[in-house]
Amino acid sequence: MSDSKSGNSWIDLKLDAETGIETIRAHFEGHAYDPHWHDSYLIGVTEQGVQQFQCRRALHSSVVGQAFLLEPGEIHDGRAPTPGGFTYSTFYLQPHWLEAQLRGLFEDAPSDCLPSFKETLADEPGLVRHIAYAFQAVHLDELRIVRHAALDGLLDVLSRRMHWRKRLETPAPLPAVAIRTRDYLHAHLDQDLGLDELAAVAGVDRFRLSRVFKASFGLAPHAYLVQLRLSAARKLLRQGLAPANVAMELGFADQSHLGRWFRRAYGLSPAAYRKSCSNLPDR
Repeated sequence: MSDSKSGNSWIDLKLDAETGIETIRAHFEGHAYDPHWHDSYLIGVTEQGVQQFQCRRALHSSVVGQAFLLEPGEIHDGRAPTPGGFTYSTFYLQPHWLEAQLRGLFEDAPSDCLPSFKETLADEPGLVRHIAYAFQAVHLDELRIVRHAALDGLLDVLSRRMHWRKRLETPAPLPAVAIRTRDYLHAHLDQDLGLDELAAVAGVDRFRLSRVFKASFGLAPHAYLVQLRLSAARKLLRQGLAPANVAMELGFADQSHLGRWFRRAYGLSPAAYRKSCSNLPDR
């Protein structure tokens, strides 16, 4: 499925039913997407041009022949800083699938840990080749045995760049204000929340709340809430729920409201995403 974004930009997205892996090949010119996160591991390569994005509080410029590696929850955006835009291919690997595969392949994988990447960009031709080969096998729906072998080869190479971190490990203790606010947002993501309500929950004024929360999570509370809703929307759309029902269930004003935010974050419409993942017609 291809979904035209604007001008010469385009997205081709497919879902592998067996593994739950999404594969996306896309081209963007100028602005690609606003800051957002995914619940998946993103493993991809830049095929053409320069892909520039903010992640881990740093500006990255991925060029041809480089791999990019993002963990679930890592906030990133995207833009093309040079004429002609950029083209890339990306795997969206579900954490439960990746963890299960790694434990099946590597007997010494520690328990109660998740895979983690030390670097966002990788200049490693072998890794790039394995990503490209596995992407073609999955995206073009090769024979199952070919897909399995290609993914196993990719995981073998990826494992050399991974380290393991505890599930609840954080780089540094987060302020209680940020934690209380985050937990409240997760528990009430479908509600029409205001900053006064969040400030009362956190026990501070609105201005300190916003300042501390953004310093902790990289997004202001309102932007974080939108991302929670968008992440939930992807799951519901993958299940085949109609965009209008998704919008209503998650507290968006209407389907158009959901669509505007969804396109800004992911570059395609909720209907197009649903169609790609569920093989159901747009509606």
